[in-house]
Amino acid sequence: MGYVIGIDGGTESLRAHVFDLTGTSRGSAKAEYRTSFPAPGCAEQDPRDWWAALAHAVRGAVREAGVAPEAIAALALDTTSATVVPVDAAGEPLRPALLWMDIRAAAEADAVLATGAAALELNCAGAGPVSAEWMIPKALWLKRHEREFYDRAARILEYQDYLMRRLTGRDVAALTNAAIRWHYRSRAGGWPREMLARLDLDDLVDKWPAEVIAPGIAVGPLTAGAAEHLGLTRSTLVVQGGADAFIAMIGLGVSRPGQLALVTGSSHLQLAAADRPLSIPGLWGSYADAVYPGRHIVEGGQSASGSMIAWLMRLIGRDADLAALNFEAASIAPGSDGLVVLDHFQGNRTPYTDAHSRGAFVGLSLAHGRAHLLRAMIEGIAFGTRAVLDRMVAAPLPIDEIVIGGGASRSPLWVQIHADTAARPVKVAAVPDASVLGSAILAATGAGAFPDLDTAMAAMVRIERVVEPQPAAAARYEDIYGDYIRLYPALKAWRRHAM
Repeated sequence: MGYVIGIDGGTESLRAHVFDLTGTSRGSAKAEYRTSFPAPGCAEQDPRDWWAALAHAVRGAVREAGVAPEAIAALALDTTSATVVPVDAAGEPLRPALLWMDIRAAAEADAVLATGAAALELNCAGAGPVSAEWMIPKALWLKRHEREFYDRAARILEYQDYLMRRLTGRDVAALTNAAIRWHYRSRAGGWPREMLARLDLDDLVDKWPAEVIAPGIAVGPLTAGAAEHLGLTRSTLVVQGGADAFIAMIGLGVSRPGQLALVTGSSHLQLAAADRPLSIPGLWGSYADAVYPGRHIVEGGQSASGSMIAWLMRLIGRDADLAALNFEAASIAPGSDGLVVLDHFQGNRTPYTDAHSRGAFVGLSLAHGRAHLLRAMIEGIAFGTRAVLDRMVAAPLPIDEIVIGGGASRSPLWVQIHADTAARPVKVAAVPDASVLGSAILAATGAGAFPDLDTAMAAMVRIERVVEPQPAAAARYEDIYGDYIRLYPALKAWRRHAM
């Protein structure tokens, strides 16, 4: 076997990498697509743009790799999750897709939670809330507000499923996506029929693909049309992937209890494997078999992290130089000279699940400069990760190492602060784009290059370095963390009084 292709369908673009079986990227390319915002809270994309971007990226990656199309044994893809599109019997979109960040279905999300169905155990031990981003609220919104499209839809799919159908001609759902955002339970009755019945959505099951396929399982070869579109051969095998951040776990080599995948970008996700079901208040899951057969995944997340830094740089303006500011912030002592940041700039996803919470700078003085703001924001984000970590450890789900990927992994300052605030070593993956590598590992496993995912990860995932916590900094942060934890209830009480 020569090469495999890992594909990541993200919010703004689609990326493809050609990997060899050591996990080395031989060539890559990306193609961007447009998001429209037709009304507040709404975000849409044209699925045909995904298909066009897929061809551009795959052809570009193969060209840069300098390999023959016949050398590509398999491909797999991950995508944004809960990006929902109704299609007709021919698979053609009936309307633009509701992007994952589309929250027009807020009322429908409340209706899902109000059912009290057993499937809600996956949402903070049944306490909720249910996100308007997810599949069932969006499907219910379509039925309530665009009934014509709902009734005409032969299938209601995700981004992942739409591309799988175009690549292979098969209607299949990704187990990862269904488990984390469709309330599907692989070990407890499958589809959430009780919930759907209470929502008058009994017919939705017939609009979903009948077959649910786990990551790393072969779906089939490329169709003739897909092979021509991508510039590959019909012998290229298509292997099931899943939701981007969860597939990044594979690319980071996080598969055993005790490890935490810290997936960073515009937001942070904390994902941990468990050997038993866990329903932890304040966290999502656990999701059985969603990534690895026989294992469960616990999910934490922060609504804003990298996007907070982007906000700061916009405020600074034209003379903003993030690299220089990052260097300056590294020279400031832990604690940012008394400045503490609550990282809830876009609400809190976990462990408080409070969409109305807001961020804060506390302790500002005239002595603070731009570098203090940056460092304090990074520290606040790292404290937010620590808060999720504490919930896991209390479950109990002990965590002895953290593996980081994504944008923050490229910054030594970010990584060191995460290690110091967590008081645990942080491993930095050699391939920061962990979701793309995770998809490639699935492709290689599904094509038979490795007997299982654990063997494939051992061969294809490499750790670039290990960052140990600094004892003095870790002790200082332990004190400041108490101040951080007190901020949320204090500001929540203030907000209630102010309103």
